[in-house]
Amino acid sequence: MIAPLSALLPSQLVLQTGAKVFWWIGPIIVLIVIPVLDWVVGEDGTNPRDEDYELLSNDRYYRWCTYLFLPVQLIGLIIACAMWAGHELSIADKLGLAATLGFVSGIGINAAHELGHRVERAERWLAKVALAQSFYGHFFVEHNRGHHVRVATPEDPASGRLGETLWEFLPRSVIGGFRSAIELERVRLERKGRRWFSVHNHILQAWSMSVVLFGAMTAIFGLGALPWLILQAVIGAALLETVNFVEHYGLLRERRPNGNYARCSPRDSWNSDRLVTNIFLFHLQRHSDHHANPGRRYQTLRSSMQAPQLPAGYATMILFAAVPPLWRAVMDHRVLAHYGGDITLTNIHPRRRRRLLARYGTVTTLNAVPQAHSAPTAAAQPLPPQSDVPESGAA
Repeated sequence: MIAPLSALLPSQLVLQTGAKVFWWIGPIIVLIVIPVLDWVVGEDGTNPRDEDYELLSNDRYYRWCTYLFLPVQLIGLIIACAMWAGHELSIADKLGLAATLGFVSGIGINAAHELGHRVERAERWLAKVALAQSFYGHFFVEHNRGHHVRVATPEDPASGRLGETLWEFLPRSVIGGFRSAIELERVRLERKGRRWFSVHNHILQAWSMSVVLFGAMTAIFGLGALPWLILQAVIGAALLETVNFVEHYGLLRERRPNGNYARCSPRDSWNSDRLVTNIFLFHLQRHSDHHANPGRRYQTLRSSMQAPQLPAGYATMILFAAVPPLWRAVMDHRVLAHYGGDITLTNIHPRRRRRLLARYGTVTTLNAVPQAHSAPTAAAQPLPPQSDVPESGAA
């Protein structure tokens, strides 16, 4: 609960210490404190035992960790709006507060991600509520019925490509995800004989919650709060999309002889077992198991020897991704090592395909990073069409 509580901390920390740097407590925690703790604490190499799976999955403590995120997040936003609307803070202080709320909003999307994968109706509605602050409600549709179907393929806007920079990826993923969500929901509603403008439209339901939230904050605190509300939403969405870039960079699923992609396996997502970031992000870094088994609750996710491993936690990788030369130096040789040096097996950025092929050839010898994950992929199975994926997201 430290992540949402960080939205409540700035005013009290500044009041008690007089240090205005605490308006920036969100970025400080995520981009400085967590990477340092990840390095100091290290990895969590343990997996839940098979015999404990059902008990752990049904333990309601873990559900309440996601439920309580929402009210704390909302209280923090209300306090922030009151301060944005006032005249006590400088522009720099308001910017720091917006950054802090934006980071909370981005982690809130992760809470929505966990809730949105559940089959329970109440939890799926709570996922839409959690997305209201970031105004990113279409994620509820696109992630479950788009990304999970097309992950680690060139057709997925949310899968980063080898040679692509974060700054190229962000507009492609944002625009592509938006278009995909609209089309997926249109097809679903048509199949059920319903119109787009319907109370049954998941996207409109989620967007309506954002409109109500932003409208209420503006009505209570005035138009002065609105620009900062928009800024924190942009920061939250950007944080989500940056994590998307990290999670599948350069990875490409195998194709079956009939041309269909093989079923998603642990080899198709980057994994990290850095303990501290995993606690903050509901074990999102055990991403390989999440995509291979999307119905599992976060506390039951496991590490896999087949999964390629990131050199650090997501918090650190976000910093690397922001600097393209550093990102390429850290990640490109790891992508190649994962495929035994054969660059043709990777998901290559089309505009850089010729240059990368000329640089690396078909197969290169990579001694810098051992190919530790050479186990075969899961049995290849044809994926269902997008319109046939269960609405629960448990593809």
